[in-house]
Amino acid sequence: MADWAPSILSISYDESLLRTREWLLRGAGFTVTSALGFTEATAHCSNDAFDLVIVGHSIPRKDAKALIEKVRSHNHTRILSLRRQGDEPVPGADHSVEPSEGPDVLLAAVKSALGMK
Repeated sequence: MADWAPSILSISYDESLLRTREWLLRGAGFTVTSALGFTEATAHCSNDAFDLVIVGHSIPRKDAKALIEKVRSHNHTRILSLRRQGDEPVPGADHSVEPSEGPDVLLAAVKSALGMK
């Protein structure tokens, strides 16, 4: 990766999934901030700027919609929604992927959402 590393806010209600995603993304050269839960995520959305926000599939749909609205109220950051197999994408997300398809699929979705090759 170049000198500049895109910054990502990764949000989940499941700490082990959050840490695994953080490890994977950092290993791929991204700068990652992890937020465990709605309150922590909204604080980051209000105070920090990110190139991408990842909304994990462990977040209830109602909370995911509220988080997306919060992000959109502060900036135009791209949003990637992770969803369970068979679930519809969360409205308002720019991109959506099923992470159960594997880490390579998740990394490809992150790069695509960021406009990277």
